[in-house]
Amino acid sequence: MLKSEGYAIETATSPGGVLRAVEGNDFDAVLMDMNYTRDTTSGLEGMDLLSRLQMMDASLPVIVITAWGSVEGAVEAMRHGAKDYIEKPWHNARLLATINTQVELGKALRRSQLLEDENRLLRKEGFPELIAESRAMQPVLRIMERIGPSEANVLITGEHGTGKEVVARWLHAASERSAKRLVAVNVGGLSEGVFESELFGHVKGAYTDAKSDRVGRFELADGGTLFLDEIANVPLKQQATLLRVIETGEVQRVGSSKTRRVDARILSATNANPQEEVAAGRFREDLLYRLNTVEVRIPPLRDRREDIPILAMHFLRRQATRYRKEMRGFTPDATQLLLDHPWPGNVRELEHAVERAVLLAQGDQVQGPDLGLAASAGHSSRMEDLTLEEVEKLLIEKALERHEGNVSHAADALGLSRSALYRRLQRYDL
Repeated sequence: MLKSEGYAIETATSPGGVLRAVEGNDFDAVLMDMNYTRDTTSGLEGMDLLSRLQMMDASLPVIVITAWGSVEGAVEAMRHGAKDYIEKPWHNARLLATINTQVELGKALRRSQLLEDENRLLRKEGFPELIAESRAMQPVLRIMERIGPSEANVLITGEHGTGKEVVARWLHAASERSAKRLVAVNVGGLSEGVFESELFGHVKGAYTDAKSDRVGRFELADGGTLFLDEIANVPLKQQATLLRVIETGEVQRVGSSKTRRVDARILSATNANPQEEVAAGRFREDLLYRLNTVEVRIPPLRDRREDIPILAMHFLRRQATRYRKEMRGFTPDATQLLLDHPWPGNVRELEHAVERAVLLAQGDQVQGPDLGLAASAGHSSRMEDLTLEEVEKLLIEKALERHEGNVSHAADALGLSRSALYRRLQRYDL
């Protein structure tokens, strides 16, 4: 059955044979029985083998399958390192779904564990953590590698929470200015009254509360990099002032007649579409040209789902260390919730969800409810207003999305034959 699904299989008939196979090969998963000696039904052989496999490779997913089935046995097997538990007689669709999930989780875990050594973007000491293994992120990484060492001003675009500041910090670390400061300021959040004082500084007595001289952000970033976040939210009047400083490289503190030259590379970011803002008259076109010598667009998390398991494991290890908890991963239902969630808040929302889960988790694995995503409730309320055919179409669409268009896997998950699913795809024009 597994061979027909495209898996390469190696079999072993004893615990020793399993250990020799794992020692000599690189497997994506192990599907193992719990009893090997004739007339032995205790499962102790399997428990011992599980412990040995964990010592050899803790990241190798092990799925146990046995007729020796009980809640206590399942808990004990999971405690010894099993990632999932299948009872005989098994259901093919359930078994295939379990194996596929654990294979993908195992790959993600191994990539995550090796990321700092293997990812070319993290080899240089002092670089910020940038996790991007998905196909959608590869063009972004290639652009960053090319423009990082340059002096070019860069506009970073993307939805809230996609990691624009992380990209800015990476670009600074890759530049010749890395030994100098990276100064970040949310210019979109500055009121008109403090905008010039924050960016350009002021002298004592410039206004009522100016009790001493103040250095502005441009001067602080002299020789280094200035990161202007939420740039599209700057009012037009302040945009004109900002443009003049960027063009001339000269700043004038509020209340002073003296100009100072500054040399700062400008990185800016926005979640808005800059061309649409220009077309609507809300953003100066000449300022946009100064800011986006190169534009780097970061895709939303929903378009880079391959990164979700890796990011989740990365955040899990970070938060487990922070809260002094022993955590070894996510249960299959929690993983499925992570993959199915739309993530409107992107990577930032994912990190917060994992942090909450670490705090709430009672064992060493994150359970689905620990994440607090409540995606299923939203779907159920929506389904109450749908017809039977609309519900069926929605479920088929979600199954195809979850299995990346693989009709065989989607059919198994839905409990249908391939031909039955194809008939429904034709009926619903999917």
